[in-house]
Amino acid sequence: MSDRLNVLKTYKLYVGGKFPRSESGRVYEVSDSKGKWLANAPLSSRKDARDAVVAARKAFGAWSGATAYNRGQVLYRVAEMLEGRRDQFVREVAEAEGLSKSKSAAVVDATIDRWVWYAGWTDKIAQVVGGGNPVAGPFFNLSSPEPTGVVAVLAPQESSFLGLVSVLAPVIATGNTAVVVASEKSPLPALSLAEVLATSDVPGGVVNVLSGRTAEIATPLAAHQDVNAIDLAGADEALAKELEIAAADNLKRVLRPQPVDYTETPGIDRMTAFLETKTVWHPTGSLGASGSSY
Repeated sequence: MSDRLNVLKTYKLYVGGKFPRSESGRVYEVSDSKGKWLANAPLSSRKDARDAVVAARKAFGAWSGATAYNRGQVLYRVAEMLEGRRDQFVREVAEAEGLSKSKSAAVVDATIDRWVWYAGWTDKIAQVVGGGNPVAGPFFNLSSPEPTGVVAVLAPQESSFLGLVSVLAPVIATGNTAVVVASEKSPLPALSLAEVLATSDVPGGVVNVLSGRTAEIATPLAAHQDVNAIDLAGADEALAKELEIAAADNLKRVLRPQPVDYTETPGIDRMTAFLETKTVWHPTGSLGASGSSY
């Protein structure tokens, strides 16, 4: 019989590259699918949400200004780190979602593959949604995508890991920074993902992870004047309507919740949802029979 103490894990928030406890000092119990206690997770407050927005805004300039290729390298490094902690996530997803070990392993593998998939898109999305536009006149007219800014992401409630990555990765792959509200019922995979982000190359503040009551945290985020967009994937219909009304105050981009099979190839919709289009006009100079003059 072992005489070792049982070392329980302390889960914390992830804000600005650091791991604070909630400023309120509150926690709530997280249980597995059978009602067995797993851990105490931080119960985030409105102030935690505001602090996360400040951190995300501070990180936005450098992250959006990095080259798309560099962002792809950073995201791929996250996938490498996830692969190294695969067994931990298999266990946490199995406990969170009530899956068998084999099914949980399949979910984790799909999640890592999903992260790699988005890492590969960072330097390609501009070629798909941008380009040169034909215009009537001696001008070059070029359109290119630009990140929207700070995006609040309500993670899916049931798909605690694959769904989480499916809504988070496209936001940061395109140069935005994110404030993530983890699944209220199953926040532990999200809080463990934060540990991976902290030990990879993702700069502090690019991703901020909060746990707690979704409605309590999402309400101030939807109304926050320095949040540029919000993904309502983890909100029910009533909450989504309330948040959409609050978001209209500063004309946030809003992605409403919709039925999604996160096991399917996601396409580029979640990337383009949080991109703006910048169009630049430039004179070509005189055009004559002898050719162009620039």
